Amino acid sequence: MPAQPEATLNDVVDLLSGKRLTVLTGAGVSTDSGIPDYRGPDSPPRTPMTYQQFVGDEGFRRHYWARNHIGWRHMRRAEPNAGHRALAALEASGVVVGVITQNVDLLHQAAGSQRVIDLHGHYYEVRCLQCGTVISRAELHERLDALNPGFAEAVSEVADVEIAPDADAVISSTDSFRIASCAVCGGMLKPNIVYFGENVPKDRVVAAFAMVDDGDALLVAGSSLAVMSGLRFVRHAARAGKPVVIVNRGTTRGDELATIRLHAGTSETLTALAAALG
Repeated sequence: MPAQPEATLNDVVDLLSGKRLTVLTGAGVSTDSGIPDYRGPDSPPRTPMTYQQFVGDEGFRRHYWARNHIGWRHMRRAEPNAGHRALAALEASGVVVGVITQNVDLLHQAAGSQRVIDLHGHYYEVRCLQCGTVISRAELHERLDALNPGFAEAVSEVADVEIAPDADAVISSTDSFRIASCAVCGGMLKPNIVYFGENVPKDRVVAAFAMVDDGDALLVAGSSLAVMSGLRFVRHAARAGKPVVIVNRGTTRGDELATIRLHAGTSETLTALAAALG
């Protein structure tokens, strides 16, 4: 079916009524929780660190962990918003079969969603790349605080820090920051998330394709679909003849595949869908 660029909420409700939905979410779902997105129409330009930069250069790693140490203090306080809660309610009523999220904030689970695939992992864990030991981000936070007394307070005093969706904070002075190594083997610690330039684990991708197959339609909420990790599921649904609904502020890379394209915020749209479909 051709895309409908001037679609309304009523069009979305009519198309999805009586169908079981697989939902693919992006950073736009979490903006109302105070977590900015990467590619929204009002987002500043960002250049996320790649996996190759992180593992290949100690300076990049130090810069990342310094920024992340500041960003984590903000991100750990984020709470689910109305959009997260609406998706959890739709799952509880049997309308949503599951959520595939590109976000790393675990807010879907905090809202009560049970069947969630964290496509890119989440930032509440840290893994040693040498021995595989996993620790909580909260534990690492305490270690970084001990290694860098007063760092966070000094940064907060000189600037209103901008936070990115992966808990990266925009600060410039990181040369003196001390990074932590694995307490077990001394190896390199990395957030348990998929970086740019790194592949999503194959079993996670297989499970996500199966979740798309489980639904009668695919609802995309708050994603520009700029990276293939999300776009491939839209392509998969479209090839299977499933209706694809995209709800997002701004254009997306999957617009030409959409049955309906709604330019709107996710919180209000998902709340309205929960009332109409649940």
